[in-house]
Amino acid sequence: MRMRSLTRSAAGTTLAAALAVGLAAGFTSPADAQDAAASLASLPASSATPSSAPSPAHTGCDPIAGTACLLPFPDDWYTRPDHSIPTGRRIDFTASDLPVSALAGPADPTAWNRLDGFSPGSALVLTVPGLDLAASGLAPVTDIGRSLVADAPIVIIDETTGARWPYWAEIDANDPQHRALLVHPARDFLDGHHYAVGIRNLRSATGAKIPAPAPFARILSHQLPKQDPLSERQRELKPVLTTLRRNGVRTSDLYLAWDFTVASTASLTGDLTSIRDNAFARLGSAAPTYTVTSVTDLTATQDPNIARVVEGTIQLPSYLSQPGGPTGSVFNRGPNGRPAQLPGNIQTADFRCEIPRAAWTKPSQAALYGHGLLGSRNEVGSGNVKAMAGEHDFTFCATDWIGMAADDPNTVIAALANLSAFPEVTERTQQGVLNALFLGRDLVNPAGFAASPAFRTADGRSLLDSRAGVVYDGNSQGGILGGVLVAVSPDVKRAVLGVTAMNYSILLNRSVDFTELQPALDAGYPDKLQQQIVFQLMQMLWDHAETDGYAQHLTDGHEVLMDVAFGDHQVANVAADVEARTIGARLHVPALASGRSPDTAPYWGIAPMIGPAYKGSAMVVWDSGTPPAPLTNTAPTGPQYGHDPHEDPRNSPAVRLQKAVFLTTGVVIDVCGSAPCAEPPVS
Repeated sequence: MRMRSLTRSAAGTTLAAALAVGLAAGFTSPADAQDAAASLASLPASSATPSSAPSPAHTGCDPIAGTACLLPFPDDWYTRPDHSIPTGRRIDFTASDLPVSALAGPADPTAWNRLDGFSPGSALVLTVPGLDLAASGLAPVTDIGRSLVADAPIVIIDETTGARWPYWAEIDANDPQHRALLVHPARDFLDGHHYAVGIRNLRSATGAKIPAPAPFARILSHQLPKQDPLSERQRELKPVLTTLRRNGVRTSDLYLAWDFTVASTASLTGDLTSIRDNAFARLGSAAPTYTVTSVTDLTATQDPNIARVVEGTIQLPSYLSQPGGPTGSVFNRGPNGRPAQLPGNIQTADFRCEIPRAAWTKPSQAALYGHGLLGSRNEVGSGNVKAMAGEHDFTFCATDWIGMAADDPNTVIAALANLSAFPEVTERTQQGVLNALFLGRDLVNPAGFAASPAFRTADGRSLLDSRAGVVYDGNSQGGILGGVLVAVSPDVKRAVLGVTAMNYSILLNRSVDFTELQPALDAGYPDKLQQQIVFQLMQMLWDHAETDGYAQHLTDGHEVLMDVAFGDHQVANVAADVEARTIGARLHVPALASGRSPDTAPYWGIAPMIGPAYKGSAMVVWDSGTPPAPLTNTAPTGPQYGHDPHEDPRNSPAVRLQKAVFLTTGVVIDVCGSAPCAEPPVS
């Protein structure tokens, strides 16, 4: 077994730190903070104790880099052969490999060890003492094309296809001590594929070549005798070195080389698709059971756009471990490892629908709405959503994204400080997606909402056009999670993902929102280098509940319009660009006015839309005049970054017109007059 010493903090220290975390994260009362403290301090023993597992393929940390465990990351050293799963490899972490929480102790690797590879959005993480990005010629985010030149210092090869992979490289600006090198795929790695990495000819600020770590240098030097501790690792790396040589990388130039496997589609999406398939098979042709709890009719004076608000609940199977699936639940897993319903466990999902005045003249288009970070279904009643409904005859209905909703801040805080608790976020979020899928089915099934007097006129005419199906519109977190809903929905074929992106491991450091949650991460994992590893480990689980894990197939049978706010302070544009490249979205051009982007080739790798009316998935960039975001992995805090444009696109009548046409026809019309799309900031 891979083992190293493990220590726990004293209980009093844990409680005090948790209390400080709760207050720093913006809780409004000490009682709220005490709840967060309890979430951390009262974790069950099983959350901090590694489960029994077969003997790993290796012992200890990968010796090639000679630094912290799990570096370089991702790395097939931490997998073992398993021919029963699609990739033939299984993640094989032990508690001694994973970062140890200062609050909760060692992490349980069980959730990771179900997977057959790493995240398709994984950043490559390693430390290179003395590295200078410019002197080494590493491709920055402003010049991604440089990553594919013949002599690029970092070469990533898809061994399944033989193709070079694009990326950008940066130094972790949050950690001047370790200065970790972060290498982000410019387009997500492909599900189930195997990659070889070669890093060569790295330079210090003086231009001096940085020598390879001593263990790796020994592997390259000569054939090691079998009794040498590095002999087996040398044998394993031979195919990687062969692949690199075939691609013009001389072994003598290497600083480091290794390989990794990306999780298969079945591994990434299998939990959610299994509960979807089970729940819908049991539902059959029926509509989900629902109860209308209130109907509020509004006069035009009270609301010029919305004539009726309908609220209620939907009942569906819960696949979570606690009755009713409260916050903190994880999946109840059956003998095959997939989620299974406990006998009689029912999820009750609250919903709210806003029916526009126009529906009394012409039945409205049914639409699901996705709310923002740790919000609620009540966001469907915000001004911009009601304006969209009233202007374009949409009935928007929403339910809470449980797992990442208003009930969940304490659980999220606990999970940031303790990796073992992270499935409580991602697994409940998947149940939340299923809740939204059932809400969508009630919108389109004639025996669903259309059969209720709450969705009919006084003379019995339906206010919903059930023939038009259901579409999706979500903003911020509703865009990040909305891609999952669209990818797995049997009913939604078109969606707008507003101020969106994917891959929380990129987004967190770059978001002003995360500054309130950073104290939780600091309390659990104070070392900044370990935090970058924690982000990557979290992403391996987050992939199951956010678009990053579904992006390869998001546009298979679906059409998606991405609306992006240039310089967004909350959802980083760089991660939206990766999403657009991954899903094959076309770009409205010109995207920005000349001089607005700091990039050498703005929107590298994203093909332009063809013509003023393009049918298909696309990305439109909306510019409110905000300065570009930092080029580092830091948030745009401070007056030099100006107004946060995050709310601007959804509040634009032009954006709402473009969205409405797209959602009803699949055509992206040019509402910007063949010019960059610009809107004044929301006051």
